[in-house]
Amino acid sequence: MAQRQYNLFNGRSPPGRRGGGGDDGPHVFTVSRLVRAAHSALEQQFSRILVEGEISNLRIVGSGHAYFTLKDDAASLPVALWRSTLSRLRFRLHDGLALRVGGRLGIYPAQGKFQLYAEHAEPAGLGSLMQQLERLKAALYAEGLFDPARKRPLPVWPRRIGVVTSATGAAIHDILKVTRRRCPSKILLAPALVQGEQAPRTLLRALTRLQAMPEIDVIIIGRGGGAAEDLWAFNDEALARAIAACPVPVVSAVGHEVDVTICDLVADVRAATPSHAAELVTPELAGFREQLDARAHRIALALRRQLIDERARVELANQRLARAGQRLVDLPRRRLAALQGALERHHPRRSLARDRKRLEALRARLIEQHPRHRLAAARAQLEQHQHALTRVGPQLAATARARLGRAASALQALSPLAVLERGYAVAQGPRGRAVVDADQLAVGDELALRFHRGRATAQVVSLEREDDPAKLSQEP
Repeated sequence: MAQRQYNLFNGRSPPGRRGGGGDDGPHVFTVSRLVRAAHSALEQQFSRILVEGEISNLRIVGSGHAYFTLKDDAASLPVALWRSTLSRLRFRLHDGLALRVGGRLGIYPAQGKFQLYAEHAEPAGLGSLMQQLERLKAALYAEGLFDPARKRPLPVWPRRIGVVTSATGAAIHDILKVTRRRCPSKILLAPALVQGEQAPRTLLRALTRLQAMPEIDVIIIGRGGGAAEDLWAFNDEALARAIAACPVPVVSAVGHEVDVTICDLVADVRAATPSHAAELVTPELAGFREQLDARAHRIALALRRQLIDERARVELANQRLARAGQRLVDLPRRRLAALQGALERHHPRRSLARDRKRLEALRARLIEQHPRHRLAAARAQLEQHQHALTRVGPQLAATARARLGRAASALQALSPLAVLERGYAVAQGPRGRAVVDADQLAVGDELALRFHRGRATAQVVSLEREDDPAKLSQEP
């Protein structure tokens, strides 16, 4: 017995405990040493393996680790899947799922249980589908269906939003919730299956129906998250080409952010979730109101500045008009002053003063000369000059007064504004000519009166004719 045990360990004493006290007695393993030795042998022999089977007896404990049995028709294998590996899976484990597990074989010492320690897992049969998917991606990429240059922008304010998804799924409820919160919009649902063999056909039919609807400005196609096989309908080639040929922009909202399908790559915009898609296509009413308020404020400021500028222009125009009116008044005033100066220089008093000086000079000469025989002649001549001066003096004064009156009349005629400003008015007859004589009018005629400020219309009730105004203007 001892010899057979020794041969089992290749002529070396086992690492166990000697029994019986003799040197050649049988060697016995402790349980822990034997389990560790078996575990080490399994790890060395089966360090990297792939196993396919069906899940049964799935348990996910409070620590987050998953334990299940992987079985086929003839055998079963316990599997341990740690929490860190389980969190990286993009699908949900459930009993009956065909699974391909990669890991290493070992023994759990506490229970002496032979099991597979899983390091990664994927649904069985998905590998060939992934290869087909990569080939389809390469073909569509070569055709330019993924080119960002062909992607269209989303409308700012869509009239109606089309949605292709399940009528009973969470996606449509998320979209409705977001649109009600941001800005209530018209939504037209084209229900379709989003999972299973019939899903691609129903999705394509629903998308085609929405394209024929009027006032559809943008379409959302998608569903909530799930395992890779659950999202496989959105990798259909016919559906991808229909999205690329859609006349309106299409937003793809398939799965969660980590899931990327062919529809996501072909669509004009990819959203992480259906809720995110609703935020992308629906304008935010509160934001638009803030923009409108800001623009209204800027318009009010611009109008205020424009009003201030216009008031400044009007004030400047008033100042220019006042200066022009002042110049119009100053010119007649300067002419009047010039006429007054000329009148003063040619006034009869000055002529009389010069004549008196001359007379005084002659008288002085006469006194100085004083010849007797010329005295009588000089006196006679002097009397004649005195009579002539007495006779001509009033005539000169009357002539000067007449010239002064004519100059004053001419001056008044040259300053109509001054006349109107003093309370006078200009009367215009039926033919638009100024009326200067009552003979030009008849009772019942209408007169257009122009005042210093404004106009008025009057009617002739009676007429009264007066003498020549030139006579009335003469001084006594």
